[in-house]
Amino acid sequence: MIILGIDPGYAIVGFGVIEKSRNQTTVIDYGVIETDKSLKMSTRLNKIYDGIEYLIKKYKPDCFAMEELFYHTNQKTVINVAMARGVILLSAVKNLGEEKLFEYTPLQIKQALTGNGRAEKQQIQYMVKAILNLSKVPKPDDAADALAVALCHSQTNTFLSNTQIK
Repeated sequence: MIILGIDPGYAIVGFGVIEKSRNQTTVIDYGVIETDKSLKMSTRLNKIYDGIEYLIKKYKPDCFAMEELFYHTNQKTVINVAMARGVILLSAVKNLGEEKLFEYTPLQIKQALTGNGRAEKQQIQYMVKAILNLSKVPKPDDAADALAVALCHSQTNTFLSNTQIK
């Protein structure tokens, strides 16, 4: 199963692509989609949409996992991130269908990777490195966060498929 994990934003969108087969999880790719702050918001959103479309076409994921939006104190930031999430969700649904789209809260991601919903960012990054058997923590942080989202889905999906009545 190929999972595309997304850490949404409007300046930087993190992505992580992993493959889960039986009890082994490997990294296929990770990185970021960046938009320049000098561009109009509509241009930035279009660049994000095109970047997500490219990733979906290139890696053909079986599922798409994204971090849910949490409230920021800065209302302008939350609105801009919400708009970016909208174009990301649109691309995912148009290309993969709604049934392949999964969203996780930061608490769920932390719980899945560390067993502690209040884990610090460094703990999450360490677990991403350890679970994926990487030599170092992925950079930038947005890419590591996206891999954490993909791993959260991988572990949640495994748990759900193992508990289904057969």
